[in-house]
Amino acid sequence: MSIPFQRTAVTVRGAGAEAAALAGHLLRYPTGVPPEHQPRPCPARYAAAPAHHGPVLLLHGFIDNRAVFAPLRRTLGGHGWTHLHALNHSPLTRDVRAAAILLARHVEWASQAHGGAPVALIGHSLGGVIARYYVQRLGGDELVDTLVTLATPHEGTTAALLPTPFPITRQLRPNSPLMAELRLPAPGCRTHFTAVRGEFDELVLPGPHAWLHHPDLTADNQLVAGAGHIGLPSHPRTVESVRRALEAAERRRAEAAEPRAERRAS
Repeated sequence: MSIPFQRTAVTVRGAGAEAAALAGHLLRYPTGVPPEHQPRPCPARYAAAPAHHGPVLLLHGFIDNRAVFAPLRRTLGGHGWTHLHALNHSPLTRDVRAAAILLARHVEWASQAHGGAPVALIGHSLGGVIARYYVQRLGGDELVDTLVTLATPHEGTTAALLPTPFPITRQLRPNSPLMAELRLPAPGCRTHFTAVRGEFDELVLPGPHAWLHHPDLTADNQLVAGAGHIGLPSHPRTVESVRRALEAAERRRAEAAEPRAERRAS
């Protein structure tokens, strides 16, 4: 079998998987329209939960809702992450900065509700840009120790050059003022990033723009073969990457807690 034929077959399979993922997401979409109920902050409520399972907030992309994370949440829940909260932001959101300020309130709630625990963020597409802006530009790294982005245009996307009636898409252009702001120095940012991109992402163009390259940020860039933009959050390899990133965060928390425990004992 020739290499061009193999490549064509892989591309066809990827397109089929993306179409199937889109169909499944359209079926789930209505279930994600209502906002998720959030209990009042009550640290005692979570006292019996394993300390290494901290709160995780999930933020969807443009003109989407929390239903996109249903398969990911199901798998993470099966591995013990029970404190999962998916957020909805308005499809009429006009500015990443304003959305990041609103995200800050949710992060503060999550940390308070879970006894002051560090928060992990998972953002798909635009959701990843909002989450990154929050931790990098608004001091969110004080509460967020881990951010996983899925199909997020960290360097913008040429797809946003197409005319649209939505102002926020203009902020996703490669040379927009927002992208220039995200390239500014971020000394001391404590958040660990994992940037996952799909091999056949049809919206983040060129594809490597979904990876994060910044001299002041700690980032692990990963490629999921055969995945597109919509199908990436539910792809088994993506789910595994997210799980590994969360487990790594828990190990870092445990290692950081050991010296404090030793100092108290002495």
